[in-house]
Amino acid sequence: MLIGLHLEHARLSPALIGVTLGVGLAAASLTGVAAVALASRFGRRGTLALAGLLMAVTGLDLALATRPTLLVLSGLTGMLGAASVDLGPFAPLEQSALAEIAPARDRNLAFGRYSLTGGLFNAAGGLAAAFAGGQSGRVYFLLYAVIGLATAALPLLMSRQVESEVRTPAFDALKRPETVRVLGGLAGLFALDSFAGGFVANAVISYWLHVRFGAGPQLLGPVFAAVAFLQAMSYEISGRLSVRIGLINTMVFTHLPSNLLLLGVAFSPSLGSAIALLLARFLLSQMDVPARQAYVVSIVPPADRAAAVALTGAVRGVAQAFGPPLAGVAIGAAAFGIPFIAGGGLKILYDLALFAAFRNRRAEHER
Repeated sequence: MLIGLHLEHARLSPALIGVTLGVGLAAASLTGVAAVALASRFGRRGTLALAGLLMAVTGLDLALATRPTLLVLSGLTGMLGAASVDLGPFAPLEQSALAEIAPARDRNLAFGRYSLTGGLFNAAGGLAAAFAGGQSGRVYFLLYAVIGLATAALPLLMSRQVESEVRTPAFDALKRPETVRVLGGLAGLFALDSFAGGFVANAVISYWLHVRFGAGPQLLGPVFAAVAFLQAMSYEISGRLSVRIGLINTMVFTHLPSNLLLLGVAFSPSLGSAIALLLARFLLSQMDVPARQAYVVSIVPPADRAAAVALTGAVRGVAQAFGPPLAGVAIGAAAFGIPFIAGGGLKILYDLALFAAFRNRRAEHER
C-alpha cells in the first residue's frame, strides 16, 4: 500500500511509478520459474530461504535508496510486493507441496485455508501501514527487510517432509503434449485476466485514491486492511463453495459480478462511494484464487505441479506488468476512470472465455 506513496514522495512521476510497479510484477512471476529450477536441484527449503533474502534486499533498497534509478530497480528482485500473494518465488513451491500433503477430498478446502492465512496477515500489514506518515515509510521498509531475514530463516527449520519425493528435471512438463495443451490454454486466459488486473493492482488503486480524492495513509491503511480481511474471508467461502459447485464454476460465477462492480468505481462521485464499491468488489473478486490454485495443480501429473504453477504464474505476472505503466500514464493525464474501465471490461471477457473453454474439464479430484 505504501509503495506508490513512497515513490511519489521520492519525486518519481506517475508514469515512472507505473514502470516501477510493472517491473516488480514481471520479476515476481519470473522468479517463480527460477524458484522451481533451483528447487529441483537444491530443494525447496533452500530456495524458500533465498527468496527471504531477496525480500531483505528489496526492503533495504526502498528504505535507503535516493536515486530514482535504484528505486525503479528495487522491483527486479521479484519481492516488491506489488503483485498478488500468489505470484512470486514462494507460490509454486508452497502450492505443489500442499497438493502433495492434503488428501484429494480435502484439497479445495486446504487451498482455501492456505489463502486465508496469507490474507489475514496481509490485512494486518495494511492496518499497520495506517500509522505511516511523513518519512516513516522508510521505517516500514526497514521492517520489511527484517521480516525478509526471518522468512529466510524459517524454511531452514522445516523437516525434510516439505521436500518433493519426485526427482525429475524442473520443466519436464514441457515435453508432455497433453500437459502443454492444457497449460497453454489456461496460460493464455490467465494472461488476459492478469493484464487486466495490472490496471487495478492494489498499489495502483492506492495511488489512484490518493491522486483522485487526496486519500492519505491514515485512511488507506484501514481501507486496505478491510480489503485484505474481506479477501481472506472469501478464501474460506471459496474452499467450501468449490466443493459444492466445482472449481471452474466458483472461479467464474464469483469473478463476473466483481468486475461489474469494478466498472462502477470509475464513475464514483466521491471517496466514500469509491471505497464502498471497492470493498464490495474485493469481497467477491478473490474467491477465484484458491479455486484457481487447486485447479492448476489438479489437472496435470504430480511431477508437473510445481512447473504448472510457475509457468502459468510467469505468464500471468508478465502480462500483469503492462497494466501499471499504462494506468500510471492514465492517472497522470487525469484520465482517472480508464484503469477501472479497462480492467473491468477485459476481466469480464476473461470470465466468459474461461467458462466456455473449461466448464467441462474437471480436476482429478472432482466428481
